[in-house]
Amino acid sequence: MHRQGLEAVEALVTHAREPYETIHVSPLSPVIGAEIMGVDLSRDLSNHQFSEVHRALLEHHVIVFRDQHLSPEDHKRFGRRFGRLHVHPLQAMREGDKERLEVKASRNSKFVAGEGWHTDVTCDAEPPMGSLLYLEKTPEIGFGGDTLFANMHLAYEMLSSPLKAFLDQLTAIHDGALPWVQGYGYAPKEEFQKNEHPVIVRHPETGRKLLYVNRGFTSHIVQLARFESAAVLEMLYRHIETQPALSCRVRWTPNTLVFWDNRCTQHQAIWDYYPLERSGHRVSVVGERPTA
Repeated sequence: MHRQGLEAVEALVTHAREPYETIHVSPLSPVIGAEIMGVDLSRDLSNHQFSEVHRALLEHHVIVFRDQHLSPEDHKRFGRRFGRLHVHPLQAMREGDKERLEVKASRNSKFVAGEGWHTDVTCDAEPPMGSLLYLEKTPEIGFGGDTLFANMHLAYEMLSSPLKAFLDQLTAIHDGALPWVQGYGYAPKEEFQKNEHPVIVRHPETGRKLLYVNRGFTSHIVQLARFESAAVLEMLYRHIETQPALSCRVRWTPNTLVFWDNRCTQHQAIWDYYPLERSGHRVSVVGERPTA
């Protein structure tokens, strides 16, 4: 890691944080992720406890709640404390609960959702502000199916000043068809959203800048020739994918809920448990349009 990257990490680690009163927060890494204890998500949280959970999300970007026993309504009720629930394009085509997306892989799966680094549904005009994945079943051997999360504030801060100034001027197209074409090998018949967002955006609650392109949904940078765009995007993707200092690793156990701030993170699901099964459900919360 170069000197600028070291300074960015040090600034995050040495930043003073207020203590918590109603929850216990145990960081997973110096720069992203924390386990939250002292919370029962099957019950309504008091306003004070909810505000502390919200603060933990803003400070750590990914928060993990273990040993939670949630009904579908419990799951959705907790999500609604943060805003209106999102309907995923896949779930909109299916029967049943439109606000709760099934996430499942087994010996019959040809692929699993989220294998590559991505941010959820950035093709939307107002992408989700966060996603809450609750896994009831994990591989029987007791491990496998971990998820990696990366901090996009830090990804931006680790770039050189001239590159930051260059990227600040740019916008990119996010195309909902890309996961089908690139990841699954065929073009969808359904119409998915396509939207233009800045390459560098500010977090709507904290005001901090972050890198906002991802291999899953970003097709090209508008202001550049296609070959220039492809080279710049590949450089940024490699920056994210090859810097372990940006990331944490969440190991799933049964009845764990993980809530990530979709506005400032990317994640990757690891499919290392075939032919075993992992299953659960996800709800997401509608956010606002990303702004420069």
